[in-house]
Amino acid sequence: MIKYRLQCTEGHQFDEWFSTMSSYDSKKETGELACPDCGDTSVNKALMAPSVGSTVGKPWQSNGPACSTATNSCADAGCPAAKSA
Repeated sequence: MIKYRLQCTEGHQFDEWFSTMSSYDSKKETGELACPDCGDTSVNKALMAPSVGSTVGKPWQSNGPACSTATNSCADAGCPAAKSA
């Protein structure tokens, strides 16, 4: 499921869920999308900011490397946690 923020020509914004990215296009072409406030069927995708959280200050999430530096298990020589020989 994909959620888009939509906006009509009157400036009303609303959210709508779609099963696929192409289902928005097909519903727009057939006029199935309508503003719930004014009924305008000329709606377009509005700008949306992704919901990105921060791990800073959350003790259950580590900001360190995913590999173990104690056992030198990192196989990538470019990894900052890899020990030099």
